[in-house]
Amino acid sequence: MNFRDLHRPGDPLLLPNAWDYGSAAVLAAHGFAAIGTTSLGVAAAYGKPDGAGATKAETIELVEAVKDLGIMVTVDIEGGFSDDPAEVSDLVASLAALGAVGVNLEDGRPDGTLRPIELHQRIIEAAKGHGVFVNARTDTYWLKTGDDTLERVAAYGNADGIFVPGMSDLKEIAEVAAGTPLPLNVLYQRGGPTLDQLAEAGVARVSTGSLLYRAALGEAVATALAAQGEQAPPMPTYAEISALLPRPR
Repeated sequence: MNFRDLHRPGDPLLLPNAWDYGSAAVLAAHGFAAIGTTSLGVAAAYGKPDGAGATKAETIELVEAVKDLGIMVTVDIEGGFSDDPAEVSDLVASLAALGAVGVNLEDGRPDGTLRPIELHQRIIEAAKGHGVFVNARTDTYWLKTGDDTLERVAAYGNADGIFVPGMSDLKEIAEVAAGTPLPLNVLYQRGGPTLDQLAEAGVARVSTGSLLYRAALGEAVATALAAQGEQAPPMPTYAEISALLPRPR
């Protein structure tokens, strides 16, 4: 079965996200058919800011490292690490040559705004034609921009899939799923809808995003503190990890 066929509305693909060779290898060893990468995990592993286009080389390096694990890999390339469609096309071609089966392309920008719709459409189009599944991510919920999610989803209909992280209301999720012919990807959130509930809402793919990386850091801190007889704080949030990273330059 190819990666595209794993996207089934009502029977979603659970896609765990890795940040280094070890995490990818462990997930592969536990039988997951496919994994994604997480930009936060990659950025933090290299001491760089997330979402700022700073980890292009590191992202390519990770894909090259895991290419022989025998697991399908889709790659978080933020906004493509460029606003130039030709540069994005070259990047996706390079990742495809390493065996990547998909890419995530987000419209969110480091300043909290969204990339203009027409530009993101061109970026999506540039990523196509290389044999990979192009997942168009809109950050209307993630960045709380107030932009119309359904407008963005409709505008990105030239992609292979749609990703709207940050949604947790099942009615809204079902509305977005019904409003696009493309498979809908949402982000799994602890305390949020279950996989079964998301399936009923018509979701085709559920990603863990930075959750596994943050859980790993949380367990590391908990183990270290337990050795001193201390209690661990809650698992760190995305914002808490991001705040520890260098600021974009």
